[in-house]
Amino acid sequence: MSSPDSSVAVIANEWSITLPPAFQEAEFSNLLAARINQLIIEDFDQLVRLLYRIDVDEQKLKALLRQFPDQDAGMLIAKMVIERQEQKIQSRKKFSGKPTNPDREESW
Repeated sequence: MSSPDSSVAVIANEWSITLPPAFQEAEFSNLLAARINQLIIEDFDQLVRLLYRIDVDEQKLKALLRQFPDQDAGMLIAKMVIERQEQKIQSRKKFSGKPTNPDREESW
């Protein structure tokens, strides 16, 4: 199972995905892709809002979809969502840590 601050847990919460009890993180991209495909069909506006909120690069996404027109769009988008969420978590860790030199007189 994933920790509450893992990318899987954050994405599952944001995208209203219920994780099964015997869940393996390796299967998550399939669950997310299914949710994305559902939104493409049933509520495209909600999909766009979610992608905007997590700051998926629109131009990169469009280029990826054009480059692989025969692949499952939900899976392509899912990979981008997971990648972006992992970037955000790494960025938060990097910038929320304690100062690297605690002996320094001044710290901003």
